[in-house]
Amino acid sequence: MNTFRAFRIFEQDGKSQGRLVDLVLDELDTGDVVICVHYSGVNYKDALAATGAGKVIRRFPCVGGVDAAGVVESSSDTRFRVGDEVLVTGYDMGVAHDGGFAEYVRVPADWVVPLPQGLSLFDAMALGTAGFTAALAIHRLEQNELMPDSGKVIVTGATGGVSGLAIQMLAQRGYHVVALTGKTHESAYLESLGAREILLRSTVDLNSTRPLEKAQWAGALDAVGGATLAWLTRSMQQEGAIASFGNAGGVELNTSVFPFILRGVKLLGVDSAATKMPLRKMIWQRLANDLRPLHLHDMIQSVPLAELAPVFPALVAGQSRGRTVVEIAAV
Repeated sequence: MNTFRAFRIFEQDGKSQGRLVDLVLDELDTGDVVICVHYSGVNYKDALAATGAGKVIRRFPCVGGVDAAGVVESSSDTRFRVGDEVLVTGYDMGVAHDGGFAEYVRVPADWVVPLPQGLSLFDAMALGTAGFTAALAIHRLEQNELMPDSGKVIVTGATGGVSGLAIQMLAQRGYHVVALTGKTHESAYLESLGAREILLRSTVDLNSTRPLEKAQWAGALDAVGGATLAWLTRSMQQEGAIASFGNAGGVELNTSVFPFILRGVKLLGVDSAATKMPLRKMIWQRLANDLRPLHLHDMIQSVPLAELAPVFPALVAGQSRGRTVVEIAAV
């Protein structure tokens, strides 16, 4: 195999910095399965890693990209054959193991998911970790008795990739979705995804010191954390459930026990990277069926690998919306 292109992240002067380089297969981390990557996707975690805005890279250098979808090039594991269409998301990809922003990736076979019937490789990466996280969050909420007739469901960080996909999935399942956003100009976009109401962050007193607020939400999907998540705990309905999967607004949670002992609020952590394979496969099957967003392509932009670098700063700065698919192989 000749050299191939990869977006590799280095440490320079104590900071992360990514750039395109030429690699050979022997320079990649070890694994049972070599995948010719057709597409990857950009997640907030990727942007933190590539820009150094977050301390997520655990070793340098490392090829970025927590997602990859492509075709098996070689495999020493009998579960996968040359030519199989597969995807990989999460685990240590892109932070401690060479990831999907490359023409080839080599990973442990236990990380590899067969592409579900009904999904293309492009659609798998249009969903990627963001779609998987949104679907897993909804699955967890529904395990905790959330149903469309339970009441309103609020989604924070609404223009982000995970939240935008969650809005679509929830709306398609009949939920009354309220989108919380700080971007007044994005109301039409959020309504097009299925939000029935738009709640502007400027109208919410996130810094209130009251132990409980007006009970409003049967369910919540939180991409923000910090003061937003604390406010959610105080404003849930009786037996309401929150799925927490992001920290764009902070990592601290300053609340009281009252929401939990007086209203029975449930706070559910969503860790998509380490999801065990049986559940992982089930969630991907749902993404190919009942949780597949009908208007997925309306929130997607595509960039070639050579034009990837400028995507990251905009994502960190909160200046992007939807999902970005990275075109890796010529298909």
